[in-house]
Amino acid sequence: MTVSQLKAALAAAPELPITVLWTDGEAIEPHFHVTEVGRVQKDFVDCGGTVRRLVTCLLQTWVGDDVDHRITGGKLLKAFAHAAPVLGNEDLPVELEYETCNVVQLVVASAERQGDQLVLQLGSKHTDCLAKELCLPSGKAGSQGCC
Repeated sequence: MTVSQLKAALAAAPELPITVLWTDGEAIEPHFHVTEVGRVQKDFVDCGGTVRRLVTCLLQTWVGDDVDHRITGGKLLKAFAHAAPVLGNEDLPVELEYETCNVVQLVVASAERQGDQLVLQLGSKHTDCLAKELCLPSGKAGSQGCC
């Protein structure tokens, strides 16, 4: 899901509380806070030597002791408005950061109104070899992988 898609879903249901669902369908604590809306840029070299860049919008969440807190679509939309100078004009993919025993980042896969709540469904992130044509065995004699 991209920033523009998420903002459209938030604008369509500004009064609704947001529920975030893990990939298995379980909800995170309903009193979570979105503490940061950020633009994260990762510059790297893949195992084949190609320089790459990955840019995302990261929503950092935090669960505090304020169990009466509920974030609504409108509140998160205001946070996006404050973050506009940082996010720029790119329609970035959105990820959510959450701390359990470890800090995890998952993609925001969808946002839809379900009854009296706006549900954000999280999806998994995966690693991959970005230079498969160089790294994977090709069956040719003398071929060398880089990984």
